[in-house]
Amino acid sequence: MKSLGKGFDPFQKTHKRDFLTVSDFTLVEITDLIDQAISLKKSQSGNDYAPLRGKGIGLIFEEISTRTRVSFEVAVYQLHGQPVFLTPTDIQLSRGETIADTARVLSRYLDGIVLRTYKHSRVEEFAEASTIPVINGLTDKHHPCQALADMMTIKEKKGRFKGVKLAYIGDGNNVANSLIEISSILGVEISIACPTGFEPDAEVIEKSRKINGSCINILHDPKEAAKDADVLYTDVWISMSEKGTQHDNKRAKFKGFQINDELIRLAKQDVIALHCLPAHRGEEITDSVMDGPHSAVFDLAENRLHTQKALLAKLIKNG
Repeated sequence: MKSLGKGFDPFQKTHKRDFLTVSDFTLVEITDLIDQAISLKKSQSGNDYAPLRGKGIGLIFEEISTRTRVSFEVAVYQLHGQPVFLTPTDIQLSRGETIADTARVLSRYLDGIVLRTYKHSRVEEFAEASTIPVINGLTDKHHPCQALADMMTIKEKKGRFKGVKLAYIGDGNNVANSLIEISSILGVEISIACPTGFEPDAEVIEKSRKINGSCINILHDPKEAAKDADVLYTDVWISMSEKGTQHDNKRAKFKGFQINDELIRLAKQDVIALHCLPAHRGEEITDSVMDGPHSAVFDLAENRLHTQKALLAKLIKNG
């Protein structure tokens, strides 16, 4: 009998799409997703729109979460699917089962997976072994679902992407990487202001700069980045995945990289301030900005729900 080859799976589903990084989708796909998310938000059609009816969606969270977990659980429910929330201790990952074997098994039960983990290589390995769509709920290198909500919020507030100047102030982390990718695709001019040595991933920058019309500025002066900006964005200085005793040293290096009233005054009069949350108020952003008239922080948090509904419907309804 002829061997079917290593890794052959007779249950393999064709035309499987994953969303591990922003660049997995085209310009047309991203703009369509954002438009769909805005439409879903306006119509509040979650009770009638049922692309996930009869579908089970696994939510594997190796990192704690508020917005990502709740927004995905509610999104699946509102699309008439069944969310199945799992931590490593709920399944055999905690006892040494490989991530690839876990992916193969869960592919037989579920119709899609959201994985929030530490190393980006883990979500890549999971997606490689999975026969169902896999969505990156966050890794150390990328946060693509956050980037979708970021751009939905900008579209709502500014009505466009072309000509928008986005200034990200702070650590060049996973959020910054995904912002660079999606800004380059959509034609948003992005400036990243961070201390020396805390720049975003060089590979992400190089790849994004090859996109036609992209404008990416890597700076080390927050005031320069904020000048005439349409959007000011920040994230925590110390991410959840960062361990150790060097936090005070890092905070010292980030002194001055705070979104505050001074930076608001340097930006355009109708600037909006964004934060992906959770915020360390008084560090990377002040209360006066978080709670002030320029803040769209909590609109952004809400939009996680709507963009993820659009994403789930796109990837899984025909799976």
